[in-house]
Amino acid sequence: MSRISRGVFIVWTVLRFGLDELVLSSFEKPWIRLLTRVVSMGRNLKAPRGERLREALERLGPIFVKFGQVMSTRRDLLPSDIADELARLQDRVPPFDSVVAVAIIEKAFGRPLDRIFATFEHKPVASASIAQVHFATLPDGREVAVKVLRPNMRPAIEKDLALMRMMAGWLESASADGKRLKPREVVAEFDKYLHDELDLVREASNAAQLRRNMQSLNLVMIPEMYWDYCMPDVMVMQRMKGVPIGQTQRLRDAGVDMKKLARDGVTIFFTQVFRDGFFHADMHPGNIQVSLEPATFGRYISLDFGIVGTLTEVDKEYLAQNFSAFFQRDYKRVAELHIESGWVPGKTRVDELEAAIRACCEPYFDRPLKELSLGMVLMRLFQTSRRFQVEIQPQLVLLQKTLLNIEGLGRELDPDLDLWSTAKPFLERWMMEQVGPEKLLAQLKAEAPTYAKLLPGLPRLLTQYLKSPPGIHRRELDELLAEQKRTNKLLQGLIYGGLGFVLGLMVMQVVLRIRVF
Repeated sequence: MSRISRGVFIVWTVLRFGLDELVLSSFEKPWIRLLTRVVSMGRNLKAPRGERLREALERLGPIFVKFGQVMSTRRDLLPSDIADELARLQDRVPPFDSVVAVAIIEKAFGRPLDRIFATFEHKPVASASIAQVHFATLPDGREVAVKVLRPNMRPAIEKDLALMRMMAGWLESASADGKRLKPREVVAEFDKYLHDELDLVREASNAAQLRRNMQSLNLVMIPEMYWDYCMPDVMVMQRMKGVPIGQTQRLRDAGVDMKKLARDGVTIFFTQVFRDGFFHADMHPGNIQVSLEPATFGRYISLDFGIVGTLTEVDKEYLAQNFSAFFQRDYKRVAELHIESGWVPGKTRVDELEAAIRACCEPYFDRPLKELSLGMVLMRLFQTSRRFQVEIQPQLVLLQKTLLNIEGLGRELDPDLDLWSTAKPFLERWMMEQVGPEKLLAQLKAEAPTYAKLLPGLPRLLTQYLKSPPGIHRRELDELLAEQKRTNKLLQGLIYGGLGFVLGLMVMQVVLRIRVF
């Protein structure tokens, strides 16, 4: 019965905000367009379609708000007007009753609240679609922030996800535009993100990894997780004291160097991307603060680690080479990189893809370098690639979305921020690492255990082979010897190749510095 009533409310909301008209208007047949005008009669649908969609999601509740936020990151799939409007959705929803929050905490820890915390502020300091946060004090005096998952989230999510899958199927079968938007894939991606965020232990582990990675940089503070107090429904972390990044005037009045702050933000992001391959993927202004404490004055404070992005070495190479080729206006190389990645069908003509990429990228070079948007470059590349049936990888979409957030934030802090000059050292360092002696030594070190295990056994294998009587089945021994032979050839090739590589290394580095940068 509850599912039926929820379905009725969803249908009413769809009609109330004219979302049915959005679907019908995507058809080109005249009789369907006539039907669109008929069903729109008596309803005020003058507001832009993106605005109506955003308001409908807000009316449907926290799960749909979160869905809209995730959809807003898929600029490679959505029309720009809808993506821009959905990006306005904020992680601010009405808090749930603090009595319920206390009950969740006590159930998670199996004891009364006063035996868990010395003090606990019942009024939440922040409320989002998945959880809300209360300040508290541990018995040993440490000030903490307590994140509590909203009650009954899992069953509510499963019901709404079932309805979303059903509606996505209808939309996908309704029109060509519906298929192009891939609504079922978007819902599946949302399902993954949402279930990840429902496990606060997972979020705590994300925070702990980022904290370790960033500790030596001294530009950003990430709260310490108190593992004895972390449960799937409750997470207790170090309380951070800072000013929200959006309060720029307050930061200026406090004496914060805004230009340095902007540069530091870009440095943090590119360090996470190109050094660590593990980055905070939800860096909107609500999750970023700045410390005004004397010991940490001007440092960033990062919060909310439910969504993180990861990049493989292949991903990083793709990004570094794409950016490098773009700034050389080497559009043929950009096209070749798309094809080499396997994301473009093998039958794609390089010259056609090159021409399409040139058309979308060349206008950027009419602007000063400081106005170039790397996030927009990625978005345009993704949009162009979509015409050639490219399946964009989710981790790169997360990167593009986060890069747009970083660029917007950086230029709000410093309108003269030159993002490329900040990014260039990271790209240059990464490219040099791919051909430097450190890379060769690291690969040899990684393979050393295999060589150490196989080489000592070679004399024994040869002795056994030679002593085996004729006619005895020796297939397994032959296979072992063949494997050993391949290993020895590989090792020999690495040794000789490595010597030649090292001899020509300095020349290669000079050439790369000239050609790539």
